[in-house]
Amino acid sequence: MKITILTLFPELFEGFAGNSIIKRAISKGVCKLEFVNIRDFTKDKYGRVDTPPVGGGAGLVMKCQPVVDALKSCKKPNSKTILMSPRGATFNQQTAHRFIKETEHLIIVCGHYEGLDERINNYVDEQISIGDFILTGGEIASMAIADSVIRLLDGAISEESTLEESFENGLLEYPQYTEPYEFEGYKVPDILYSGNHAAIKKWRQKQSLKITREYRKDLFNSYKLSKQDLKLLKEIDDGDKEADWEIKAKEKGHKFMK
Repeated sequence: MKITILTLFPELFEGFAGNSIIKRAISKGVCKLEFVNIRDFTKDKYGRVDTPPVGGGAGLVMKCQPVVDALKSCKKPNSKTILMSPRGATFNQQTAHRFIKETEHLIIVCGHYEGLDERINNYVDEQISIGDFILTGGEIASMAIADSVIRLLDGAISEESTLEESFENGLLEYPQYTEPYEFEGYKVPDILYSGNHAAIKKWRQKQSLKITREYRKDLFNSYKLSKQDLKLLKEIDDGDKEADWEIKAKEKGHKFMK
């Protein structure tokens, strides 16, 4: 997949493209990143890409001509162009998956200053927002979108790493732990040392339900609960009693390896 980002500040992306998963994905040929400097396309004799708004008002607005010409320079028939805008639908994990299915060339247009000439909207396919807050420009938002899309591409990271992540199945991810077993009085749950994979899977699903209901009621309310989920929620509401596997293990004198 190719991702092209139209920006006034391509230097902001040097660290983004040169580190971690993104750098590895590029080196493996999983994706290609291209940064187009909108300033290179201005026809203004003073080299400006912005101007005060017609009719007066605060701030400066990005001019139509350099943005549109920059877009035309890289847009192909199969390209999908999105504009970072507070008008757009809020970006989420499902949107990232949709972009991958819809195109092999994603173009992201970054606004700056007070905004963009309204007529630029006629040249993009979709407007996207990353939340109800204002940034100084679309660059940070475009990095977030590019990162979320790239890591879903085949070969960027292991497929197993993405299957049980937050939002993939409609819930937040279950808690993760590392060694040592105890740190400043906080312990790793014994079940994770049990070797009982079915019990661990059940525990993790219960934790996902519990955490999502507590922290993201919007996600929880839209999640379709299975019969097993309802049973797990009842266990949570009944006080999270010891699981059957743990009771039986203790009756047999089993000690958990830690």
